[in-house]
Order: sequence, then C-alpha cells, then structure tokens
Amino acid sequence: MRKILAMLLAVVMVLGLCACGGNNAATATTAATEAPVTEASAETEAPAETEAPATEASAAVTSADDIADEMTSSDGKYEIAFVTDVGQLKDKSFNQGTFDGVKLYAANAGKSYKYYQPAGGDQATDEDRYDAMKLAVENGAKVVVCAGFMQGTALQKAAEEFTDTRFVFIDGWALGLNNVAGIAFQEEQCGYLAGYAAVMDGYTKLGFTGGGGGANAACNRYGWGFVQGVDAAAAAKGVKCEINYSWLYGSSFQASNELQTMAAGWYQNGTEVVFACGGSMFQSVAAAASAEDAKVIGVDVDQSFESDTVITSAMKGIGQAAETALKAAESDDTWNAFIGDGATTITLGAKDNAVGLPTATWSLNGWTVEEYEQMLADIVAGKVVIDGSDVPEPASTDNVTVNIVK
Repeated sequence: MRKILAMLLAVVMVLGLCACGGNNAATATTAATEAPVTEASAETEAPAETEAPATEASAAVTSADDIADEMTSSDGKYEIAFVTDVGQLKDKSFNQGTFDGVKLYAANAGKSYKYYQPAGGDQATDEDRYDAMKLAVENGAKVVVCAGFMQGTALQKAAEEFTDTRFVFIDGWALGLNNVAGIAFQEEQCGYLAGYAAVMDGYTKLGFTGGGGGANAACNRYGWGFVQGVDAAAAAKGVKCEINYSWLYGSSFQASNELQTMAAGWYQNGTEVVFACGGSMFQSVAAAASAEDAKVIGVDVDQSFESDTVITSAMKGIGQAAETALKAAESDDTWNAFIGDGATTITLGAKDNAVGLPTATWSLNGWTVEEYEQMLADIVAGKVVIDGSDVPEPASTDNVTVNIVK
C-alpha cells in the first residue's frame, strides 16, 4: 500500500509542478482584509458563490481559478476545510497555493468545502487558530487542512479532541497522532536551485528577505539553500557574490511600507535581485523592484504572473501535497498507509517531484532548462548534496559575503 501511495504522490506532484505556471493567481483578485472567524466569514472580493462543487461525473477541473473560493452546500455542512496561515487567503503564495489544492480535490471529488481565517489576522493566537479548527469540525469537516508552522499547538489540541476528524498539517511535522498527516518539504533544494540560477544568469549582488523572523524552519531552509546555491554557482563561474540577508519586517509575512523601503534601499545601493521568501512580503519587494528597475525571485508558487520583475521562483508542491493527503483520507487503508504510525513527518523533495523551478515560464538566459533538469537529476541521485539544516543566519563562504541586516 505504501508503494501505491508513493506512486500516486509522485504522479500528482509531477502534474502539479508542470501545471503551476498557469494556475496560480493569473486571474486572482487582490485579497481583502482578514475578518474574524464566523460561519459567514468571507473575503469581500471573493468570487460569486456556487451552489455545489463539481460531481464525480463532471469533467475533471484542472485550474483552481475556475473554482469559487466559497460555495453553499445543500445541507449547510462542509466536508473539507482549510484553515489559513497568517496573511491573506489570496496571498498569491503559500495560503493561496495550498487552498488551490484543496479546491481542486473538493471539486473533482464532488465534496463541499470551506475556508476559515483565524480571528486576529497577523496577530492570531493559538486559541484563535483552535477556534477556527473547532468551527470547521462543527460545520461538518471530515478533513481539515491547516497551513503553516504556527498551527502546531492549536492543531495538536484540536486533533486530540476531535479524533474522528483527519487533519493535514502542511509545512508541519508529525504529532504522533493517527489522525494527523504532517507534511514538510526540502525547501533547501529549490532555494539552492534559485540561487544557482540567479548567479548563472549573471547576478552577483543579491538579497534575501524572509518570513517568520528567523523562527520559521521552512523559510530558514529556503534561505540557507539559496546561499549554498549562490556559493556553488559563484565557484563554478569564478566570481564573488554578495547577499544582503534579513528577517527584518518578516515576522508577520505581510507586505509593509517598511519592507518596501528596505528593499528599495538595497536596490539603490546595487542589489540586483532579491529572493522574497514570505507570502505577501512579495508585494513589497516586487513594488520596490519595479520602481528601481530591478529583479525578484518568487517563492512557493510560480509568481512570474504577478510581476515582470520575477526571474524565477523557488517552488514546492503545497497544493499537490494537500490534494494527495485529501485523497488518502478517503479510506482508512490509504490514510494509514500514508501516515504510518503518525510519528514520522512526510518529507517531500526533488525525489518526489515536489520542489523545483518553473520551466513553463523560463526566462533565464545564462542557464538553460536542460542544464537545470540535469542538476535536478543530480540532486535526486545524490551527486549534488545540499545541507537542509535549519540555519537562520548563514555565515559567509569563500565565494559569498553574507551581510546580515537587522
């Protein structure tokens, strides 16, 4: 059974990463301000409601943009729930990418779905998150997908209380419970590829601005992988590189004037491209890059559709992982095969086709798709080894000067 689940996961990831370029926020509206959790919680700019999801007999839906963010079920119950991380639902990054997977699964499986945003916005507490999960269960959720590492404490409490409900913890970890699937990614691998690509394309003055204030393991891995990739490419080309590296203004993953001002200052002082790693933070960095005729590296999903400043994106299959976990939750056998004893985190990387760069929107001139695909294969084969440690403040290397900005 594990072999079957592994094959299913690999197939879904391949299709998901290939399709990512045309499916993430190309036509999405800007997110509205967050509201406390209520049964009527909704974004003011959400698409019109639909009375029912696609049925199993309908043609398969392949674009999340074709599925309304909200629907009304005939019995007022919602079988699939999504609890957002901090930031906006339509952040054109982590929340939106995960919810896209939830919507695609629900629409194609003929199930009702609903999203919940914890009260408090970017100041949400563990109790706010627990309340959102509790409301989801009370509204009929059989599976609750929770996005982001901040959900851990609340999810543990909810999963222990609502043992008949299954929980999917994206960017999380195993909780030792048989109703929780903890799914993590090897972000260091796609961060490495993004850093390598940037230097091969001729950039030597780079920046990294991350979310979570240095306490988010996923963002830490993205950043540390990025530094390693820059170092490797600099060595290959015989050049020296410099990286401004900061967690300042990223604790809430939100766009801010302060972040935009910092990024603009970097660009004005010679930084050529910044890896914007933190949900809605992208908006501030992209605005600064546009004003200064500079460049950005996106994160989580292909963000090239959001700004012509984007040269590439460090992607991971968050939506596809959510789809796969939801499919596994359809029966006891597939769920048990998927999570094992619940004590082991499901970690996805290049070997699972779960991380990479978007080739459908490739715009790099100094590094080809073929060269990228060879490096990806070398990572899978173990020929290129990338340290996946949780490193919040990387040190300088022989080829890279890292300037920690606080």
